[in-house]
Amino acid sequence: MNETIIEVKDVSMHFNLMVERIDSIKEYIIKLVKGNLLYNDFVALSHVSFTVKKREIVGLVGLNGAGKSTLLKIIAGVLKPTEGRVVTRGTIAPLIEVGAGFDPELTARENIYLNGAILGHDKKFMDSKFDEIIDFAELRNFIDVPVKNFSSGMYARLGFAIATMVQPDILIVDEVLSVGDYKFQEKCTQRIQDMLKNNVTVILVSHDTNMVKKLCTKVVWLEHGNLKDIGPTVKVCGEYEEQKT
Repeated sequence: MNETIIEVKDVSMHFNLMVERIDSIKEYIIKLVKGNLLYNDFVALSHVSFTVKKREIVGLVGLNGAGKSTLLKIIAGVLKPTEGRVVTRGTIAPLIEVGAGFDPELTARENIYLNGAILGHDKKFMDSKFDEIIDFAELRNFIDVPVKNFSSGMYARLGFAIATMVQPDILIVDEVLSVGDYKFQEKCTQRIQDMLKNNVTVILVSHDTNMVKKLCTKVVWLEHGNLKDIGPTVKVCGEYEEQKT
């Protein structure tokens, strides 16, 4: 399909980084009132533009600090860009950080219903999806264990199972698959491919270029907040891997 579902239009993101140490709230307030707070302007993204078509799997690659996670958060609506804008069409299921949206003191069962409520689903709907989520995450023996005792892999399995329990229009995945074992990655890959058959669009961040090559139809390469290249997966990943060596 040629329908554009995501438009990133000249997006820039700046953060103010404090350059001095402040030891108390009182000192901070005094400096704030007097206008004496000193900041450095950190440019996380600079005039990035691209589009994503429906049913594409787009990979985001780049070294640490390239701006990948910042861009995903802007697309997901978690952050508002300093300049430019992002237009999305349809529902978004963001899986941006392992454990994001979980209360560590609550059990897996309680967190499933909590996340469901956050996503706008009622208890009846979550009841109908509960067994599917638990079975996909392979956490049947840990339903009533507080998730603070979970490994990163268990967090990832539960988060992915919740995020993909319905068919969103856009699925955003940031490095979550990298914390799972090979079996889990294969399972997630199959689910993503199944979702594509139902017109789901996927944006995937991963340092594993082999996974990107296996899943993605095109790749966006970010470098120091700038759009370095965008194009076919094999071409862009090849150039990116050459630069890393």
